[in-house]
Amino acid sequence: MGDGSRDEAARLFSVQGNAALVTGAGSGLGLAMAEVMAANGARVMLADIDPDRLKQAEAAFQARGQDVVTAVADVSEPGQAPRLVTRTVEEFGRLDAVFANAGINRGRSLAYPDGAIEEFSLEAWKQVMDTNLFGVFATLRACAPVMRKQRSGSIVVTASTASLRAEPLMPYAYVAAKAAVVNLVRQAALDLIRFGVRVNAIAPGPFVTNIGAHRPPSAAYDAAWLPTIPMGRKAHPDEIKGIALLLASPASSFVTGSVWTIDGGATALTQGGIPDLPDDA
Repeated sequence: MGDGSRDEAARLFSVQGNAALVTGAGSGLGLAMAEVMAANGARVMLADIDPDRLKQAEAAFQARGQDVVTAVADVSEPGQAPRLVTRTVEEFGRLDAVFANAGINRGRSLAYPDGAIEEFSLEAWKQVMDTNLFGVFATLRACAPVMRKQRSGSIVVTASTASLRAEPLMPYAYVAAKAAVVNLVRQAALDLIRFGVRVNAIAPGPFVTNIGAHRPPSAAYDAAWLPTIPMGRKAHPDEIKGIALLLASPASSFVTGSVWTIDGGATALTQGGIPDLPDDA
C-alpha cells in the first residue's frame, strides 16, 4: 500500500480530536468502544453505573496518556442522561459520537422453567426495559439537540442478534428490549438525517462480557451457545472495535438507520429449538 492509500485510510477512519460519550463504559463492549476511540485520538467521556469499574478504567486510560473523563450514571433514571450529555459538552466543547451501550440482563431464558412467559419475573422485565430501552431512548433524546445544532454527529446503539430473531438462550425481557431498540434506531435515523446526524446499531452475538455478572453463566449454559455460532467460540470485546470505529468515523458517512451484526456467523445459521439444560446450569 502506497503512502497515498495509507493517508486515505487514515482520513476515512479519523476521529482525532472528536468528543465521544460511551455509556456502560466500565467494562465489556463499552470499554472496548471507549478504548478504540481514545486510541485514535478522540476525547472520551466514560459513563457507568459502577464507580469501581470506572476508576479502574480511568487509571488504564491515564496510564496511556489518553484524554478521558468519567461520570457515574444510571441511564435508567430520568434526568441522568441529559446531565451526562451536558457534562460531556462542558468538558469537550462539542459532541461528535455517542455510544448508547449501557445494558443489563435479568431473568432466565426459555431453557429454564422460570423463563417461560407465565413465570417470567415482572421485576426483571421492568429492570431490563428501564435500562435497555428507556436508557437508550433517554440517551438519544439528550444528545439529539446538541447534534442537531452542530449539524453533525454519529450515534451508535448496542442492540443484539437477539433483536433480529427469537433467541431461546436469552430471556424474554432482553429479547423484547433489544428488538424495540432496533426500530428506535431506525426512527431516530429518519428524524435526525436532515441535520447531518447518523444513527446506527451494532448487533453483537455472544461475547465474553460481564452483562450477566449478577448471575455468572454456568459451564453448561456457555457450552449451549457453541453450536449456535459457526465460528465455534464467543467473541472477545476487542472484536467490537473495528465496527465501532467505522460507525463513528467518516468511513461510514453514507450509513444511517442500519444494523451491523457481529456474531461469528450466528444469524446465518438456523437454530434448532430450545436446548435441554439442567435446572442448576
